[in-house]
Amino acid sequence: MSNKPSLSASDRISALLDDSSFVEVGAYVKARSTDFNIQDKDTPKDGVITGYGVIDGNLVYVYSQDAKVLGGSIGEMHAKKISNLYDMAMKMGAPVIGLIDCAGLRLQEATDALNAFGEVYLKQSLASGVIPQITAIFGTCGGGAALIPTLTDFTFMTKEGSRLFVNSPNALEENNITKLDTSSAEYVSANTSNVDAVFETEEELLGTIRTLVDILPCCNEDDEKYTDSSDDMNRIIPNLDSFKNDGRAVLQNISDNSFIIDMKKDFATDIVTAFIKLNGAAVGCVVNQEDVITTNGAYKAEEFINFCDSFNIPVLTLVNVKGFASTIREERIISKALAKLTNAYANATVPKVTVIMDKAYGTAYTVMNSKAIGADMVYAWPEAVIGTMDPEMAVKIMYEDEINAADDKLAFIKEKKAEYTEALSGALSAASRGYIDDIIEPDATRKRVIAAFEMLQSKMEMRPYKKHGTI
Repeated sequence: MSNKPSLSASDRISALLDDSSFVEVGAYVKARSTDFNIQDKDTPKDGVITGYGVIDGNLVYVYSQDAKVLGGSIGEMHAKKISNLYDMAMKMGAPVIGLIDCAGLRLQEATDALNAFGEVYLKQSLASGVIPQITAIFGTCGGGAALIPTLTDFTFMTKEGSRLFVNSPNALEENNITKLDTSSAEYVSANTSNVDAVFETEEELLGTIRTLVDILPCCNEDDEKYTDSSDDMNRIIPNLDSFKNDGRAVLQNISDNSFIIDMKKDFATDIVTAFIKLNGAAVGCVVNQEDVITTNGAYKAEEFINFCDSFNIPVLTLVNVKGFASTIREERIISKALAKLTNAYANATVPKVTVIMDKAYGTAYTVMNSKAIGADMVYAWPEAVIGTMDPEMAVKIMYEDEINAADDKLAFIKEKKAEYTEALSGALSAASRGYIDDIIEPDATRKRVIAAFEMLQSKMEMRPYKKHGTI
């Protein structure tokens, strides 16, 4: 057990919102059930505080579960308060923030509690893509309650004290929590896509939510937010190409004053998904951090792109990739993930800009927001290599007999590699065919990307009518 002090349900709301801005709704609601002597227990607010307030002037709706009241368990009236909050948020077009500390389903209320879970799930599903939904887990979140954070857009946990699980670790076959704690923040953040970040303290977590709310649109009908930027939009960044193998560092260098919010950093480390600011506007970024794409990386990117498209946030893609992860396990599952990633990019109608930093090989390049699947602008650094595969490997395949017969095999390969790169794999070759819009110097990346997004600000793109896709 942690010895760190934990904030109360009301203290968390106070730390999250602007001073004295919280207005409580449903303060006098209590449990209606009288079974199993529940009427003998005091259930103030039925274990959840609900209401609204502001974060830097932005209206938000908040609920905070109180573990001191029946463990924060969800029953009929508890859920009704949360559902009513969602109704208000949807009418007003404002985010919902849930502060979770919940023992799960209230056993004393049985089917009433089951129905209560369903009502909350329904409201969350209807709100998805309409208003941003954010959850923070400070204590237990297990069983059916685990669906609540996973139905939201962003979920955060504290390093100590918080647990997220459908089945408790001890209920898993041949497992014990002392052997493997599958509910811990550390395990969940590294092995699932359910958590966006883990924090040492509750205050740090709540501060990140405040920052996130400040950059996100209030709803899907809002345009992207702009804030004053003290950073020069035309700032030149010397030696940016030295970070071509560290996409996260490139983002920090081009962002206003190095601003970055990294999402799911511990999960699927081959892909970076993050928010940065460019000339005061929030931009969603998808970046190759390793030179292959994994199944988890593709799913992580797809989910992030869909969020950005739902809330009119432009997408920047930084490419440095040579292929897909190749293991027996990946071969079984990766194609569906790549299809979903391709579909997310192809269907997104927000402004989309791509920068090829180094390698861009084969289908892995194609699915990373290439011109072919709908990128509005594609730039490449001068030394970028774009083609079906590594030029040296292509040469070895095409000139196998000639290489075997050559007196100096290395010199022959080097010569043919240079010829192949110039003719078919260089940035200039791709630009000559219209697959690249311009070849830019790395140090000018920030100003060129900002200029592209400003040009695309009024973009309007129609798609064929459909109820929804099936991919």
